Amino acid sequence: MSETIRIQFTRFSAFYSPLIATITGGFLDAEGLSPEHSVAAPGRSAIAGLADGSVQVAQSAPSQAFGPLEQGRMPPAAHFAQINEMDGFFLVGRAPEAKFSWANLRGCRVLVDHGQQPMAMFRYACFRSGLDFAALDSVDAGTTPQMIEAFCRGEGDFVHLQGPAPQQLEHDGRGHIVAALGDPIGRCAFSSLAASRDWLACDMARRFMRAYRKARAWVIAAPAAEVARSEARLFPGIDPAVLTATITAYQRLGTWSPHAEITRPAFEATLDIFQHAGLITKRHRYEDAIAPPPE
Repeated sequence: MSETIRIQFTRFSAFYSPLIATITGGFLDAEGLSPEHSVAAPGRSAIAGLADGSVQVAQSAPSQAFGPLEQGRMPPAAHFAQINEMDGFFLVGRAPEAKFSWANLRGCRVLVDHGQQPMAMFRYACFRSGLDFAALDSVDAGTTPQMIEAFCRGEGDFVHLQGPAPQQLEHDGRGHIVAALGDPIGRCAFSSLAASRDWLACDMARRFMRAYRKARAWVIAAPAAEVARSEARLFPGIDPAVLTATITAYQRLGTWSPHAEITRPAFEATLDIFQHAGLITKRHRYEDAIAPPPE
């Protein structure tokens, strides 16, 4: 008899395909686990579901640990595996720019995702590209659907979105992808799997991790169209060609590193990014936020 495992996403997009494929590709079923997944309500982190016991595994980000650590408290959950080791946002403009330069954003209105980590990463991408963030007009257009709607009705010169939204805009002839933020930022501890430290010691955690490692390796190596077919039922509003293009883009960008562990260098890079944004006052200890994957 299979055992139910409850998984919650803080955000849901093709960027999290290693976890999505763990659910849709039969990898958990092979370990005797029946997945139930959900998406946290807007403005609520999936970490809250771990804290109240309603979920076992959360899609999160190591930076979620910084808030409690800044207050001198231990985080309620540990980040035990990486999902993405690079930023997965794209910049979409109104015209194709084969030789895009970040300097082109000077004086432009850019609909930037104002979530804490997306904004910190965007500012760091500007910094790494030699652009003063203050030189552009950063617009908060609201949630992702609201940002897309605003851009489509003519608001802004560029919009900052996670896949597959940029690929859908391009497919619909409403915009052109001009840059991937992962390129200037480089490797960092961007998104993760999190759980309570107690749960990580149980047998279900070990079975989950075996399934996740297999799914991760498959998502990296399989043809993008095959991965897209596996996940398509969870993306009912997305054209199959768009989902395939999105997964292809992430495979080429290298967001899904072969190793599942959150490395110290990746964590240190995220500390650099959050210090640059003024969001942390000190460099927090790796061990206070990160746990090894269950074996």
